[in-house]
Amino acid sequence: MAEGMATAPSIAVGALQTAPRRLGGRLIGAIERWLEAERDQLALWLPVALAGGITAWFVLPDQPAWTAAFIAALGLSAIGLALGHDRRIGRALAIAGTTAALGLALVWMRSETVAAPRLARPQVASFDARIDGIARMPEHAIRLTLSPGDSSLPPRLRVNVTAENAPAGLAIGQQVRLRARLVPPPSAALPGAYDFSRIAWFDRLGATGKALDPVKIIAQPSRRAPGDWLADARNRLTGHILASLDDGPGAIAAAFVTGDQGAISEADADAMRRSGLAHLLSISGLHVAAVVGAAMLLTMRLLALSPRLTLNWPLPLLAALAGAVAGIGYTLLSGAQVPTVRSCIAALIVLAGLAIGREAMTLRLVAVGALLILLFRPEAAAGPSFQLSFAAATAIIALHDGQLMRRWVGRRDEGWLARVLRMIASLLITGLAVEIALMPIAVFYFHRAGLYGAMANIVAIPLTTFVIMPLEALALLFDLVGWGGPFWWLTGWALALLLGLAHHVAALPGAVAALPTMPRAAYGLMLAGGLWLMLWRTRFRFAGLAPLAIGALWALATPPPDLLVTGDGQHLAIRASDGKVALLRPRAGDYVRGMLNENAGVDPAETAGDIDSLAGARCNRDLCAVALSRGGRQWHVLATRSRDLVAVPALAAACRKADIVISDRRLPRSCRPRWLKADRGLLSHTGGLAVNLAPARLDSVADHLGRHPWASLQ
Repeated sequence: MAEGMATAPSIAVGALQTAPRRLGGRLIGAIERWLEAERDQLALWLPVALAGGITAWFVLPDQPAWTAAFIAALGLSAIGLALGHDRRIGRALAIAGTTAALGLALVWMRSETVAAPRLARPQVASFDARIDGIARMPEHAIRLTLSPGDSSLPPRLRVNVTAENAPAGLAIGQQVRLRARLVPPPSAALPGAYDFSRIAWFDRLGATGKALDPVKIIAQPSRRAPGDWLADARNRLTGHILASLDDGPGAIAAAFVTGDQGAISEADADAMRRSGLAHLLSISGLHVAAVVGAAMLLTMRLLALSPRLTLNWPLPLLAALAGAVAGIGYTLLSGAQVPTVRSCIAALIVLAGLAIGREAMTLRLVAVGALLILLFRPEAAAGPSFQLSFAAATAIIALHDGQLMRRWVGRRDEGWLARVLRMIASLLITGLAVEIALMPIAVFYFHRAGLYGAMANIVAIPLTTFVIMPLEALALLFDLVGWGGPFWWLTGWALALLLGLAHHVAALPGAVAALPTMPRAAYGLMLAGGLWLMLWRTRFRFAGLAPLAIGALWALATPPPDLLVTGDGQHLAIRASDGKVALLRPRAGDYVRGMLNENAGVDPAETAGDIDSLAGARCNRDLCAVALSRGGRQWHVLATRSRDLVAVPALAAACRKADIVISDRRLPRSCRPRWLKADRGLLSHTGGLAVNLAPARLDSVADHLGRHPWASLQ
């Protein structure tokens, strides 16, 4: 009896010790069964893991954090190895961890290899330089990428040249002489705004600026590189298209062929963005598919004219080769940007699949394209172009891989009217799916998303694919013999129709939903949830709805900032009680007004008011004092807005009454507000600021930059 009583506790302890092991075993077994069911989808997560490592490097602030993330990724791989290579979960974790570590190492290494000298401070310089690149801008201005011969300047810089200062006949490889005002590549003006300094770092640009005098051509190129010839051909083709059509349609037509969007007016570009048609301006899958398909069709028709070739040669294979050559040539001619390269890779894989009789339009195709781009250009993962392009392609293929959509678009016996209506409905469903997939990305980077894009695309995509691009191709072809005029007229008419659609949709009430800068964690949750939903096939994929919903609610619940201060301290925006934005300087330009509106979560098309008109504002030529009611208390804001010095005793007295003081110059120590003194001394360290008053919280550009190599703040 005693022995039985003694062994009872030991049995209970043993049961308690083995219970977690049994529970863990059952959990691992359940995951193994799920991964077995999803085994065909596992490879799709390779580019996701690679992009995850790259993104970690961009998001984390400094070298110790990057090192810790690299070790953590390798630790995940070690856990996978410990679980056993004979288990899918072990192999999946090992491969995911190793791939994420590789992504972090790749982008870290590339950031070091592209390092180039940068201008230390603004200056006016006269110098000779070689032209490396030419891009057109609105109002017939141009943008030159230059390699100066002056060793005191960065080896690569970018200069904007107005139409009156640009000589005729500029070409890649020429030596030019100019005088320009140069500045270091600017960081984002506000937290969450466009950061040109990061783009410039990976493009090896050390300065940017504006020509002050006419540019002089002093020497023609002695030897041309293949890249120079392609760039010149692209510029000549762009110029020819612009000369053949009116300004608005001509600029859109040039973007369709060469990818050069510089000549598109701001009004047309904004209408395309607001209507959800801006993707048509970036050469991607639609354009490459049209070129490849046209080349294949033309090749097949011409070769089929010969009975001998038809009987003895594999015409589909020859047509696929012609399509591949056309796609590669179009990619090179258009500048080989990320969406174009991705689309070209996808087209080549599709052609290879067709040549060997395999189904080629799959998510694996998208994954291979993403892997190739990330391996050679890892920084692309942090840009909206890469994310928008691959999100759209993934959403389309994932949608059409579903059983419901397969049944809906499958062939059946029906009349032509029912077939057309079903095709229109399919286009609408696909457009809605793409809009939903792209909306988080558009809101995160551009702080707005179009609401009518799916309906506009039902008209715009067929119009572009089957009318505009064939007409433009015919116009360019017949220009070789001088007969392109009628085709250019038809192309201009079709493009005017496209622009009219864009402007009409953009002007509709509620065409744009605007949100302030969302937390990066909320954006990450939405991306993770969306990928989980699109890349798995079993019912467990619907678990992705949880992080997607949490991220969306977090973004929607994020309050807009009460104050926005640009990094130079010159511009202050205050969110009024009606939600609109009021600006410190009435003469702020359209770009500044639009940027402040966007980051405040206001439609950029809305007219920003002036602080002078706010209730509780007292302004004169030198100072503005504003009282704001937030969170049950009064906040007093003081801002300088002239270059004139204010008497030190008077300024000190005004500062003591203020909670926040903002200035574009360094204020004396006697200026001591109750909470925040955002003068030049502070802003040189923090960059632009976004301030919330209820509760009091500060977000700065420096928080987003961290210690990445392009961070130029002191």
